[in-house]
Amino acid sequence: MEIVNSNDSYYCVQGTAVSEQFSKMTRQRRVILDTLKGMCSHPDAMGVYEAVRLELPSISLATVYRNLEVLYRAGLIGRMETAGSRMRFDALPEEHCHVLCDRCGQVRDVNAGGAAKVNKEYIRKATGYKVTGQKIEFTGICPDCARKQGTAR
Repeated sequence: MEIVNSNDSYYCVQGTAVSEQFSKMTRQRRVILDTLKGMCSHPDAMGVYEAVRLELPSISLATVYRNLEVLYRAGLIGRMETAGSRMRFDALPEEHCHVLCDRCGQVRDVNAGGAAKVNKEYIRKATGYKVTGQKIEFTGICPDCARKQGTAR
């Protein structure tokens, strides 16, 4: 998906047709998207809101929630839904894996190469399902927490 500038408004274009889900890149959406791209922490909506308010002090939390959903549906950002925790947002909309720290909750992206495709095809063949997506998350203890644990002993 590509974003192009036309008559001072941004439009999201897939191929040559304007996406029906998402047609206008407003200033608020641009700031939210740029802010999220600058964060590697996979923040929840409150984290995005707090960061966006540095540039747009009058923006509301509801506006941030609404625009994160619009950006997600347009395929410009990803989202992580982990059981027992808040939904987090990801600047990378492409399928990729994550590793989550059991202690501090830090999330990191993992490039697992072609593993995602292989798994989808296997599941399709084994179950007959038309697989529309997948989420692979690893859990463990991040290097910072492991260091703290090692020094505490």
